[in-house]
Amino acid sequence: MHTYKDYGQDPVGIKEQVIKSCRYLLLPVVRFVLRHGVTVSEFTELTKEAYVQVARQDHGIDGRPTNNARVAMLTGLSRREVAKVRDRLIEGDLMAEDSQGNRISQILTGWHVDSEFMDENGHPKVLAATGPTGSLSSLLKRYAGDLPHGAIRKEMQQRGLIEEQKDGSFRVMKRDYVFSELDPESVNRLGVVLHDHAATLAHNYDEDRRTTPRFEAMADNAFIKPSTYKAFHKLVEERGLSFLEEMDGWLSENDTETSTDSNARTVRLGVGVYLIYDESEQGSVS
Repeated sequence: MHTYKDYGQDPVGIKEQVIKSCRYLLLPVVRFVLRHGVTVSEFTELTKEAYVQVARQDHGIDGRPTNNARVAMLTGLSRREVAKVRDRLIEGDLMAEDSQGNRISQILTGWHVDSEFMDENGHPKVLAATGPTGSLSSLLKRYAGDLPHGAIRKEMQQRGLIEEQKDGSFRVMKRDYVFSELDPESVNRLGVVLHDHAATLAHNYDEDRRTTPRFEAMADNAFIKPSTYKAFHKLVEERGLSFLEEMDGWLSENDTETSTDSNARTVRLGVGVYLIYDESEQGSVS
């Protein structure tokens, strides 16, 4: 198993190694964007936006955004181009942090871990459609936020996540909200997952960080027969899901939205699990 170790910065050849690592990590990203018709020029504009956004946010003074001249010096872009990209960022839409998909996941989690919506055996109850407590309407009121409850309920029914019974009550059918392959929400999730892992690695390798490294580890082996894939996939799926459900429960217990301390400062906290299968790049940077 490989875990992060703080070896310190070796200035000799570090930039060259960073470039090699970036080239390697971009392979699956480019494979994905190319499959969906994103051209080099479009990807280049995204890169410029990322450079300007990070330079403005991370290299300012006293918490203020960096001015255009310094951003230009840091990024290698002209001041005119920095101003153009900056304006585009200010006018553009930020990635939604409270998407419908995230809310549906929270609703399902609440149904499975919140005692108000569970029976004496710890299983999710069949909920009446309405009612002040222990009902679908009270569940949505607690976990759906300001999203329209009727639309959320319809969406969950269409996706087979809940089922209406003959008496008008509702039964939950799945523990997790899994996006379909063509769902735009899954494309959004891809960006979030890659961002989160990269952010953890960037934090750990930041020599100026003020906090301890974040946990980051992996278990892999480059000498495994392909015939063992199915068995390993099943093991990861079972153990990984069990682990994530435990973490999900812990996070729900500490969610300020369902506690009396709803005005407290909050951060997004979580952990991810993914399976590695590599028969092309073989996990080495060259």
